[in-house]
Amino acid sequence: MPAKTLVVVAHPALATSRVNRGWLAALSRHPDRITVHSLYDAYPDGRIDVAAERALLDAHDRVVFQFPMFWFATPALLKQWFDDVLGYGYAFGPGGDALVGKRFGVAVSTGGKAEAYRAGDQNAYTLSEFLRPIQQTVAFVRGIYTAPHALQGALYGITDDEIAADAEAYVAELLGETAAATVAA
Repeated sequence: MPAKTLVVVAHPALATSRVNRGWLAALSRHPDRITVHSLYDAYPDGRIDVAAERALLDAHDRVVFQFPMFWFATPALLKQWFDDVLGYGYAFGPGGDALVGKRFGVAVSTGGKAEAYRAGDQNAYTLSEFLRPIQQTVAFVRGIYTAPHALQGALYGITDDEIAADAEAYVAELLGETAAATVAA
């Protein structure tokens, strides 16, 4: 049976996002293999249903966190999701083995161009370095972190055709049509 992927989308202004909306349009064509779950739609009041979120995690083979980079971090509701859902006794600690061996990935968009995310350049660090907290979280819950998917330069004239092509590449990765590398912790 093919892997079932949960895409946890955390975009507080999805209606204005060309990249994330493009990704979602491509993802939505595969409901048999990809479940899209928008945190800001599900929890407009910010109150996360931990039991429901854990049930979603348990029902999927792989989880991808999709978000725009905001001030070099995840949007606030995704950080809260990590804090609330990945709790003691579920994701770590005694009896906390629910996520052992589960594959996790990231799909991130940035306003800045890829060149800005180089050591010593405008943002001082690489995109991979900004994603380290997620990578370490996955390691802590004994999951498997896969290489991130990124589309950068959203604020610098990226075309609709480029977004559409990237969305198809993203979906191909999730469907296993291209190899996704595993990143060592």
